[in-house]
Amino acid sequence: MKLGRALGRENFSRHFLARHMTPPTLVIPSGRKPARNLLFSAMLLLLVTAGCGYHTVGHSVQLPANVKTIAVPTFKNETNTYRIEQMLTNSVVREFTTRTHYHILNGSNGNDASDAADATLHGTVLSTSASPLTYNSATGQAASVLIVVSMKVSLADRQGKVIYQNPSYLFREQYEVSQDLASFFEEDSPAFRRLSQDFARTLVSNILEDY
Repeated sequence: MKLGRALGRENFSRHFLARHMTPPTLVIPSGRKPARNLLFSAMLLLLVTAGCGYHTVGHSVQLPANVKTIAVPTFKNETNTYRIEQMLTNSVVREFTTRTHYHILNGSNGNDASDAADATLHGTVLSTSASPLTYNSATGQAASVLIVVSMKVSLADRQGKVIYQNPSYLFREQYEVSQDLASFFEEDSPAFRRLSQDFARTLVSNILEDY
């Protein structure tokens, strides 16, 4: 079983760059003939890259060979934020569909989808919060708001063996508040959409790369 790590936007960028660092520079011993130097370099490069787990950009680490269909039932929502679980689920389904070759089953009835899938991804929205970041000096009203969403996910095969899990995903996004009161309560939707897309990209990358 592999335990994922919660990655925000900054940590994900750092994690991504660290996994694709250029291998160490090779120093060819002096006194060798060019042909032997070339052969020696190639062999040493192979050993170095194999030993450190280096892989080129675009390389895709696959889940177990028997996993061809993944069920993604609608996430559970333990918060009062309306439809946040649907937005997150849809983003994950879209990310899997566009980035991988797996057949994705999605539906509100998790049991039906799970029965037909080789693995099932379960997610739960644990909490959501919104707090003012800045204020309008003229009116005293909030000018920007920070939203924070925490989630937990697990991917298990037909036998219930956990392939991947992360109990503490935490994502943040901010948005500017309009002074138009009629649209005030509508403005968090784009922020939640951006947050959902960031979460989906991070989750799918974690599942594929950490396995």
